[in-house]
Amino acid sequence: MHLLQSQIKMNKKGFEISFAWLFGIIVGAFILALAIYGVAKFMGVGQTASDLNLEKQIGVILNPLEIGFESAKSTSMEVPVEARINNICIESGSFGRQELNVSQKSFGKWSSTDIAAGFTNKYIFSDEFVEGRKFFLFSKPFNFPFKVSDLIYMTSSQKKYCFINAPSEVKDELLGLKQENMLAENCSLRSDVIKVCFGDSSCEIYVNLENNYVRKNKERMYFVIPKDNFGDEDYALMYAAVFSESDVYECQLQRLMGRLSSLASLYDNKAEFVSRVGCDSNLNLVGLRSLADGFSASKDLNLIFNLEEEIKDKNDLAECKLW
Repeated sequence: MHLLQSQIKMNKKGFEISFAWLFGIIVGAFILALAIYGVAKFMGVGQTASDLNLEKQIGVILNPLEIGFESAKSTSMEVPVEARINNICIESGSFGRQELNVSQKSFGKWSSTDIAAGFTNKYIFSDEFVEGRKFFLFSKPFNFPFKVSDLIYMTSSQKKYCFINAPSEVKDELLGLKQENMLAENCSLRSDVIKVCFGDSSCEIYVNLENNYVRKNKERMYFVIPKDNFGDEDYALMYAAVFSESDVYECQLQRLMGRLSSLASLYDNKAEFVSRVGCDSNLNLVGLRSLADGFSASKDLNLIFNLEEEIKDKNDLAECKLW
């Protein structure tokens, strides 16, 4: 009997020790889980802050690309870790909105944030997202017939473009940029490039200069080639189509036409003012605004283009030029 009681006491003691250990393990695991959660939250907040900082840097870099003369301008940006820049184009509102949402790669995964840097006066043409550690941006002014805005083209060093049989104006401009991922000669046999072909419809990106469209990912994006202020052909919209996804291109065009409409209204008011002092410009700016307001897709550009050319020619010959 005494022996049985002793065994029962030992069993109880063993149970108490086992329970203590089990409780300690559970508490320890809970504390460890809290610690991991806290670190993850801290890293998430830090990652979000890093993403936002990169978005601000992009905004700062975009400002010098605003140019007031007829040429292209290029710049680049490098980041310490692999980044993904999402190009978000919003049509709603008077001029729509350009937003950039940045994700960075950490531990093999992309960070996620709903916060985006936004601009109402920027027009960025690119794929829906661009990935890499080095990014290139170059810009060209878009005149239609007056300056509407600067168009910005964003690409990654991970993608190299080879322009094959491009017009001399395009070739010279690209060579002048000295942008390492834009090639215009001695690249047609390379396998590590995206071929942009003028005349060869078998390439990944096909530029048709007879009907003025770019075919990319089985989508057609139409463009026009107006004259710049020096009378040279302006390929700003062609570049936009080459470097863009169709959805981005069409959205940015819609925004540009909204801006064109407002500027046409301002110049029409200016025309009324100068007519009071005997300078009648006789430009159909009301018609230009009407066509811009009715714009729905890139295929409508030709309708505006014909009137745009007429207005530009008249303004160039006018005694009192409006722009």
